[in-house]
Amino acid sequence: MISLVCKVLVTEAPLEAPPIEVEPAIGAAVDFFGIVRGSEDGREIEGIDYEAHREMAEHQLRKIVEQATENFGLRQVFIYHRIGFIAVGEPSLFMRVCSPHRNEAFRAGQWIVDELKKKVPIWKRPNFKANVVAGVGDAGSEPGSTIPATAK
Repeated sequence: MISLVCKVLVTEAPLEAPPIEVEPAIGAAVDFFGIVRGSEDGREIEGIDYEAHREMAEHQLRKIVEQATENFGLRQVFIYHRIGFIAVGEPSLFMRVCSPHRNEAFRAGQWIVDELKKKVPIWKRPNFKANVVAGVGDAGSEPGSTIPATAK
């Protein structure tokens, strides 16, 4: 019997893809990086502050992996989500799914990210760039502007 290799991590460290080490049953490995883009709700940002209830986030991620494994026949799943300030252009999410066939790997990857955004307690607060219009500025995030990571 083939066992599942699973690694779930919520970390402040920069994200990197681990080396690909596959077993004979794996025919597809799909990597995904979620990268902080330069705007949020039509406004330029410097980056995003991510916060999480780390233990609960990792617990929910493991539950998602269990369901994805059952639904898509996965052999390996890696999900790393970064917390803290992440600048534009840096990854906040890394995910790898491995399965016997590419169709399941692609479908599973999309399903996992969709479920993560719905269920995992990770919140984001964009750091907006200063607005230099007629001397009026936005010195950063607006009070109360925390957006659940599930919103985007």
